[in-house]
Amino acid sequence: MKSPSEIIEIMMNADAFSKWLGIQVVELEEGYCRLSCEVDNVMLNGFQIAHGGIAYSLADSCLAFASNSHAYKCMSIETSISHIKKVFEGDKLIATSRQISRAKKIGIYEVSIHNQKQELVAKLKGTVFISKKVW
Repeated sequence: MKSPSEIIEIMMNADAFSKWLGIQVVELEEGYCRLSCEVDNVMLNGFQIAHGGIAYSLADSCLAFASNSHAYKCMSIETSISHIKKVFEGDKLIATSRQISRAKKIGIYEVSIHNQKQELVAKLKGTVFISKKVW
């Protein structure tokens, strides 16, 4: 079976959107992932704050990497996000995913996103389906 880092490398190589976001893998182990990205001016909405989809997308990638790190292909089946604090151009976002529970077919994860000041800016809860397909 492939290691978590081998799996994430395969996933990132095929993930143009995560590359566009400038996502960097900071830390990775089975069931856990930490990613970062910097907010660029093309990520801003009409209020000159980061579009909510930026935090969501970072959290979604973090969820995907953490859940797939067990060597079985997973896909999200339900997610919900709370946007807690405004995110501005130049902010560095750090997403941390942790596994809450994992059974045969369903895994539940929580992703927290902090800015460079270590302020919580968003929180995502995600449920994934765990397939029988091995990476």
